[in-house]
Amino acid sequence: MEADRPATADELTRLRELVARALKHEPLQYLLGEWSFFGMRILTDRRALIPRPCTESIVEHVLQAERRRAAATADPAATRPESAAVLATADQTAPHAATSLTSAPASAADTPVTSTAPAPLLIADVCTGSGCIAVALAKHLPLARVLATDISADALSLAAANARLHALPEDRLAFLQGHLLEPLAALPGIAGSLDYLVANPPYIPDAEFDAVPENVRLHEPALALRGGPTGLDLIRPIIAGAPALLRPAGTLMIELASSTAHAVLAIARATPGLIGAKIMTDLESLPRFLLARRADA
Repeated sequence: MEADRPATADELTRLRELVARALKHEPLQYLLGEWSFFGMRILTDRRALIPRPCTESIVEHVLQAERRRAAATADPAATRPESAAVLATADQTAPHAATSLTSAPASAADTPVTSTAPAPLLIADVCTGSGCIAVALAKHLPLARVLATDISADALSLAAANARLHALPEDRLAFLQGHLLEPLAALPGIAGSLDYLVANPPYIPDAEFDAVPENVRLHEPALALRGGPTGLDLIRPIIAGAPALLRPAGTLMIELASSTAHAVLAIARATPGLIGAKIMTDLESLPRFLLARRADA
């Protein structure tokens, strides 16, 4: 492109549109139509929340856990046929199916974690939104199969576009539409099979919503932000349903509002089948994540 040439009429129209949107405090990530998450390009628009750096901690925790597992295991991995069967069922579940994904080779720039744990791993990402967590995990864990759920068909269409962008086919990453854990629970053979259940659900308490920055409050989808009067309307059922879906010693990780950390921790510690519940901090040292695991059988 010639830097000193006059702008075309179409370019001027596009520039005016962007300026008008910026004057209404629309986030830069939406104006650009993409943003970076865990070093990856993620498409962004008003169908889903903007990926944020603190959420990368969920991806990093899973990758670190798999690196530790790989280092501790000397024998080659055995396959987990039940994981493949669950995902095959997900691919065939028409009511929950989102946009089809195309298959293509993985990028040479990927640096996947090679785990010697039994494979494939089975991971669920609840309230997937743009799909940033699910795409990152599927891309960096080549032995993983990921099931991503969201109640919003619009969000799932964006997530599917991000999966296509990163050449992740349906046998690696499947999208299911429905409320929280419901589309997962409907899959035959899913009970007790998840290695990881991760979620970044709506968690802002109603009393805190007016204090949310204007560019977030007015432009990002409220459905993906508001967590009800206490901020726990979505978190509570995820915690309650996790033990039935996780395999023994499987991991639960949920992003939360720092103001609700003590309440969320109390819920997790009182949930039968979950052990080791604790709160982890984010990049600003604020309480941001619940981490727990299913008790051994």
